[in-house]
Amino acid sequence: MIYHLLWFLRDSFTHRLGFYAYQEVMFRDIAALLTSLAIALFLGPKIIRWLMTKKIGDRPEFHHATLNELTKQKANTPTMGGLIIIAAVLASTLLWAKLNNPFVQKAVILVLWFGSLGAADDWLKLTAQSRHRSRDGLKPWEKLLFQFGGAVLIASFLFVDFTNIEDGQKFWLPFYKHGIPLAKWVFIIIAILYLSATSNAVNLTDGMDGLAAGCTGIASLVLAILCYVASETMSRTSAVTWASYLLLPAIPQAGELSIFFAAVVGAVLGFLWYNCHPAQVFMGDIGSLPLGAAMGYGALVTRNEILLLIIEGVFIIELFSVIIQVGYFKYSGGKRVFRCAPLHHHFHLAGWSEPQVVVRFWLLAAAFAAIALVTLKIR
Repeated sequence: MIYHLLWFLRDSFTHRLGFYAYQEVMFRDIAALLTSLAIALFLGPKIIRWLMTKKIGDRPEFHHATLNELTKQKANTPTMGGLIIIAAVLASTLLWAKLNNPFVQKAVILVLWFGSLGAADDWLKLTAQSRHRSRDGLKPWEKLLFQFGGAVLIASFLFVDFTNIEDGQKFWLPFYKHGIPLAKWVFIIIAILYLSATSNAVNLTDGMDGLAAGCTGIASLVLAILCYVASETMSRTSAVTWASYLLLPAIPQAGELSIFFAAVVGAVLGFLWYNCHPAQVFMGDIGSLPLGAAMGYGALVTRNEILLLIIEGVFIIELFSVIIQVGYFKYSGGKRVFRCAPLHHHFHLAGWSEPQVVVRFWLLAAAFAAIALVTLKIR
């Protein structure tokens, strides 16, 4: 919105003052990050108070007596704090991004779709608790149905955007500089798997104060960089793009999506102010589902699906710890691989304090991010 306003006033305002920085994606990346951070910090107390007045509090309960004892102090902490993140991300993106950019438009739709799904899931859980019902949010098939539906819509329109983008219709592998052509149906299947898996992976990781938000911020920073290098030139005087220099898939207009991910970074940093231990508010599904889906979407746009497995290393480990635990439990007739899954609870029960688990997982996320960035140069 600000970009379009300045562009509209370029003859009477911009040219006279010589202010052209708003045209640079990097400038608007930083502006979006700072704007979303400020919005999250400003809205945080207001949304937390509103959640408390509505008695929208969490009552964490696990099938493990020791873990229930360790987390009993979290009872009645306001949840659905993802409202803070969604509001900050959408407001900052709408202010600083080009709203006619197709990738930005779909990012906004994706956040609204998965945010609404998460809100419905949270609301059903909370109302069931307050009325002593047994239903634990949306049923798995209901959640997957809406996740698949959103993924199909996003993937179908995204493939249309790639019609005239040769690199967009290929599958790219780290350490290999040539893409593999993809059929539309294969692209859609990959999109369904990624958007569903990443949204659920972040949801599973959201179990400790600051854990999911911190890891999401690190991953979003890497995705902002990937979006930028996918289409932007190396300098204002050069016609050479970072993508051609690094032998990465070239996706014109993808740089504008880096503003969205910069807004995510700012929003989760602002949210961490209130979510760090001891948390004043929890993210809830309303935050974790759209954030996870956004990670998958960023990988789809920049054609870095495999690289995302490294970027989201912590989330992938958490996801597979649950799959392994459930699978082995059923196969062995009741035996477990971990003390509790997801994996962060295993270490908590092993004697690590909650802040220790969170900070160590942040460090691990930063290491995965660094490894992912190193692969950009090794092609």
